[in-house]
Amino acid sequence: MVDNSAIQSLPLPTFAKVRYSSWQLDEMIAAKEETTTSYFTENNVHGIEVSGLSTTYQQLSDDMIARGVILMNMAQAQIKHPALVEKLLGSVISKTADRLSAQNFAQFNTGIFVYIPENVQFDDVLHLSLNHLAISGEDFVARIFVCVGANAKVDILQEMHTWGTQKTKASVVIEAVADVGAQVTYANIDAFGEQTTAFINREVEVRDHATVDWQNAEFNDGNAIIRLASQLNGEGATSHTNVIGLTTKKQTQGLVTTILNRGRHTIGHIFQRGVILNRSTLVFNGIGKIIKGAKGSDAQQELRVLMLSRRARGDANPLLLIDENDVTAGHAASVGRVDENQMYYLMSRGISEQVARKLVIRGFMGEVLAKMPTKAAQRQVVEEIERKLRHEDD
Repeated sequence: MVDNSAIQSLPLPTFAKVRYSSWQLDEMIAAKEETTTSYFTENNVHGIEVSGLSTTYQQLSDDMIARGVILMNMAQAQIKHPALVEKLLGSVISKTADRLSAQNFAQFNTGIFVYIPENVQFDDVLHLSLNHLAISGEDFVARIFVCVGANAKVDILQEMHTWGTQKTKASVVIEAVADVGAQVTYANIDAFGEQTTAFINREVEVRDHATVDWQNAEFNDGNAIIRLASQLNGEGATSHTNVIGLTTKKQTQGLVTTILNRGRHTIGHIFQRGVILNRSTLVFNGIGKIIKGAKGSDAQQELRVLMLSRRARGDANPLLLIDENDVTAGHAASVGRVDENQMYYLMSRGISEQVARKLVIRGFMGEVLAKMPTKAAQRQVVEEIERKLRHEDD
């Protein structure tokens, strides 16, 4: 455990072109709210819902349990599997990586633990739902760890929401490991409320010939800084990182998406699409790094931001750091407004301006939207887009 004075001496994480020091994310009081209500998860799906300190839904098939799969509240895992949890926590994101991550490690009191042994294959999507109960005015400090064993396969859908209206903060750190030959799709829908200011840090270690594909939908209503990183440590490791985000009103969302190509013949692609409304700010920072010795590797980025308001601010900042010659790498970035020709064409067919904007945005985000692992998740993202568009004139 890191003491508080040591934590405060650590640097804050860097989010280029995002000023967040006034958000006081390094001053947290971990909430202890409990509930018996299941807010989101539907019956009969494989998964878990953790709301505050409470597990309000938990279901896993007898076959998966018999094969050694662990799915439980983090606090429960620390009691039932202390050696395993202690070994894994902090193994991907260092306990002293930065001030906010270190604070999370020292203070978290809730979360989810997932362990999938080697050769286990999930036929269904595994649902992980994490809810902040913003009732007392105290903060949400949570930790998630997902370990996928060698040659295992799983599709994960993780969601985060706020229930309650108190002004609060959230700190969530997610670590994941994909062992040799593992195949993982990890989709996230982040939807913290307008009164929740959030720090979200996700990182995965991808080992030999494993694949981790991220599908991220950033639909938080409050201010948020979000980090998403993949360490391609093994030979032939692959990660495709796909992100969509939408900001409204006066909120700010800043994202840093990083892929580190460390192993030989690794593939790391970043694809981001953002839409900005009102007076909001959306910043995409993409970092692709190929280190010396990662021969035959490939790093590509495409960052696009669509502005629907002249009062909004958007940035798309790709960065490639290449220390090896025998590689391929490239990037593209743009910040622009809605194509007036597209709008004219749609409206000339009798479609209203509001509906035309919805269609343009859905098309703009469509490549990531289509990769969400369930039809329900796709519908939810579409509903989030439509909900945020209702505030376009605020």
